[in-house]
Amino acid sequence: MKVAVVGATGLVGSKMLEILAERNFPVSELIPVASERSAGKIIIWNNKEYKIVTPGTAISMQPDIALFSAGGNTSLQWAEKFAATGCVVIDNSSAWRMDNSKKLIVPEVNGETIEPGDIIIANPNCSTIQMVMVLNPLNKKNKIKRVVVSTYQSVTGTGTKAVEQLMNERGGITGEMAYYYPIDLNAIPHIDKFEDNGYTKEEMKMVNETRKILNDYSIQVSATCVRIAAIGGHSESVNIEFENDISAQEFVGIIRDEPGIKIVDDVKNNIYPMPLFAQNKDDVFVGRIRKDISQPNTINCWIVSDNLRKGAATNAIQIAELMLKRNLI
Repeated sequence: MKVAVVGATGLVGSKMLEILAERNFPVSELIPVASERSAGKIIIWNNKEYKIVTPGTAISMQPDIALFSAGGNTSLQWAEKFAATGCVVIDNSSAWRMDNSKKLIVPEVNGETIEPGDIIIANPNCSTIQMVMVLNPLNKKNKIKRVVVSTYQSVTGTGTKAVEQLMNERGGITGEMAYYYPIDLNAIPHIDKFEDNGYTKEEMKMVNETRKILNDYSIQVSATCVRIAAIGGHSESVNIEFENDISAQEFVGIIRDEPGIKIVDDVKNNIYPMPLFAQNKDDVFVGRIRKDISQPNTINCWIVSDNLRKGAATNAIQIAELMLKRNLI
């Protein structure tokens, strides 16, 4: 397989390169792609040197798969041009997620919906991925009516510039700001742009993407997304209302053996999911599972996952692996 990684110098692109090697993805030729200012630079992958090329040059090299993580504008400009050559595009931006002609895929949840001819596949938002991994098996057993989620999101979700801002603040260094406000010792309830309804685009992504991935538009979702000074993963406090009664034990029983999910819930010994321990892992960790004492048929839980891995790079590569297995590439 000729594999292009578009946005190879970014946080997610770099993680894609790392995971391609980790998972022994069958790469016969790697094509690292970035902007004009990075073209010609050398990266090392699997102990071999590769020269970074521009998207136009990459298309002429006829990749079989292109993993995009260079932002929505780049995806809108180039994804269809790659696809026109027969290349399968797996796009990590928001560009195609709500396009009705494109699949929005979490392999463990709806991977079976990919069909021949699906040549641009959308990778969901990082916060959505970890939540639907948990919601999907539950919704199959006991219909979900409503989800209220508050996120506590790592600065790595913004990118290198945000990580640098955090580290500069901790070192007392004046530098470029990724956010309007300091992030160290702070929590910023503002991720992406505000929309007319008072919610941010990030919050509405969680609403709309959840429904599309689960193919259930009756589920009501309310989200509040917050950026915190963490590195390692996103955390979510999730309140799930079901149609029928459910105990915490039943909840655990439904999700315990699901692929990609790990229960970490032993509060007597102070054991619960945290981004510090989720970093560099591909699982979605679930804990603090308990009945909502304020209303019936409702469970609270805490969900944590590495946003650069399962929330982005790993999920994209799992999509590629699934398509290879089903001879769709």
